Amino acid sequence: MKEVINLAGPSVKLVDSAIPRLNDDQVLIKVVVSGSNPKDWKVPDVAASGKSNLEMMLKAKKELNQGDDIAGVVEKVGSNLVEFKAIALQPFTKCAHLVALMLKATITLAAFTAAISLYTHLRFPPPWTPAAEPIPFIVYGAITAVGSFAIKLACNSNIHPIIAIAGKDSHYVGGLLDPSQGDIVIDYREGIETTVKKIKGGIGLAGHSNVLHALDAVIIPQSAEVLKQSVAPSGQIDFTLPNDLDVSPAIKSITSVGSVHKQHEFENNEELGFIFSRYFTRALSNCTFSGHPFEVRSRPRC
Repeated sequence: MKEVINLAGPSVKLVDSAIPRLNDDQVLIKVVVSGSNPKDWKVPDVAASGKSNLEMMLKAKKELNQGDDIAGVVEKVGSNLVEFKAIALQPFTKCAHLVALMLKATITLAAFTAAISLYTHLRFPPPWTPAAEPIPFIVYGAITAVGSFAIKLACNSNIHPIIAIAGKDSHYVGGLLDPSQGDIVIDYREGIETTVKKIKGGIGLAGHSNVLHALDAVIIPQSAEVLKQSVAPSGQIDFTLPNDLDVSPAIKSITSVGSVHKQHEFENNEELGFIFSRYFTRALSNCTFSGHPFEVRSRPRC
């Protein structure tokens, strides 16, 4: 099989690898579509800088296939599993079938990351017991896959008003929001001072004096400073990658998607992963959740 290895720079290389042998508790997936997101180049860059001793970063420094954004079919099933069945890979001659898999490839890592942030760290009520009272929520990086999925989940949990911080493609983010609930989009390109002023103005117009919950899916000094000035001292700012940014006196937390499959260096969110894998399946089937916009790139030469 072929593997694409992401390296610092960013750069990539294509390698030949053996097909993995599964154990009794695993499934083997034949990949049809593979996606990529900023984590795929941010992790190798952080690993190369030597600023993190996390096991994932150490592995990335030695070349690692992160393998997070895929869609395909189950080819083999371990003997201990009962909820999966192997099927033959059919030619994807119909465009609709391939597009459906492309959309599904956008969901895996980013949607679970958003779920951990909202329901483990920020402790929002889940979609099946939505909030009864308004809960202001800032999403910095609303156009990112994690940010967009966080907004979709927040809406399903009746979390409003949502203050979505974005730049280009703000029209897409606007389509996810409910202005009648006080949701707004703010363009970060106007600078830190103006962004903070508009956040506080939006919170005030929605009838609130402060905000206690924020997600940073961009993780740069500007985003951290905006949230530091916008979130109340007793509030919480959750980041989607390890960093040394200071947001005190707010509480800082870090979301790592590896926690849903018990990666030992992180907290254990296996139960959340189990529940939300079923929730995403149901929500996709009843159209209360959807994938993220994507761009198809040409296939690399082997």
